[in-house]
Amino acid sequence: MRRIETSARFRYDWRFLKPQRKSAMWDALANYLPHLNAALNVTATVLLAMGLWNIKNGRAKKHKKLMLNAFLVSIVFLGFYLFHKLALFQSTGQWNRSFPSDAPQAARITYFSILIPHILLAIAVPFLAMRAIFLAKNGRIVAHKKWVRFAFPVWMYVSVTGVLVYLMLYQLYA
Repeated sequence: MRRIETSARFRYDWRFLKPQRKSAMWDALANYLPHLNAALNVTATVLLAMGLWNIKNGRAKKHKKLMLNAFLVSIVFLGFYLFHKLALFQSTGQWNRSFPSDAPQAARITYFSILIPHILLAIAVPFLAMRAIFLAKNGRIVAHKKWVRFAFPVWMYVSVTGVLVYLMLYQLYA
């Protein structure tokens, strides 16, 4: 058993992170989950757009339901995204799928110019969304409006670029 000791108190067992025997189940999950994640991302994007449209048209209750559903779909996406990373690692021994090296240089530049801000902003989205929900739930509508002027475009950008990354990695240059 391989362990990494960081101090006398803490020991981490990294065995579960080693790729296991080649399994058809892990292969199937590694191939299927990106498509499910893209569908969840599209769903979140549509719910976000509908939520914005409803609040602009004075339908606050509908807006609330749509935005909470967008948040829920995003949480489900995150769970499946992390599970996909595990399945991919178990299947291939790599945490990420590489962008094809034989793709045109312009496509590679476009892909990475979308991917890098997507990753950096995606880290912030759960916190931005939770703060927006917290403000609205506590009736601090003025603060909520001020907060979402920044948070909503970031969340929408991450949702849309997530779909673009999927299309480039799994459809256009697969």
